[in-house]
Amino acid sequence: MSFDSVLKFFLPKDRIFYSLFEEVTTTLVQMGNVFKSALQEEDLSKRDAMLRTLEDYEHKNDETTHRIFIELGRNFITPLDREDIHYLATSLDDIADYIWGAAKRIVNYQIDDRYNTLPAFAEIISKSITAINTTVYALRDMKDLRAITAACVMVNSLENDADDLLDSTMLKLFSSSISAVELIKQKDIYQMLETVTDKCEDAANVVESIIIKYS
Repeated sequence: MSFDSVLKFFLPKDRIFYSLFEEVTTTLVQMGNVFKSALQEEDLSKRDAMLRTLEDYEHKNDETTHRIFIELGRNFITPLDREDIHYLATSLDDIADYIWGAAKRIVNYQIDDRYNTLPAFAEIISKSITAINTTVYALRDMKDLRAITAACVMVNSLENDADDLLDSTMLKLFSSSISAVELIKQKDIYQMLETVTDKCEDAANVVESIIIKYS
């Protein structure tokens, strides 16, 4: 048995789950920062190289999420309801999956982002993830419920901003003279980015349900 396994065995079970969730959201914050920086990069070759690094972060989060499910199977007593742990782990993993999915499309499609929609979405996504990170770290002791609620409200507000950004960009695209193929590619990417904010909202909703149940 490795030292890490021995250490985890003696750690309080609540610390194991909270630490794993915090590890996931910390990685998500890193993904959001890289994603935002990449889409602000004017050199497309540098941008694409930065976006490709997101695959490593996504794999790291997959591994951490898998560890959460392993701990869930091992432990009869958990700090939160088992279904809440499962829902939160799944919703956080979805955020990483969709960011990486969007990054792959941006690299593969090489669209003409004439309205600077990509960096605008990246900014919203980065702020949403930062707020999610705040809520997850606050779950450990749930002492500042007002801060958790405020962060969840912010995520919901940012998701509305993403909806508005998608709608305004679609109006511009459909009134432009770009080719049908280019329009389809851009529509696919922008909708994927809006879905990232939906997944952030899903995670915030899970956190809200948890604090209502345990506060």
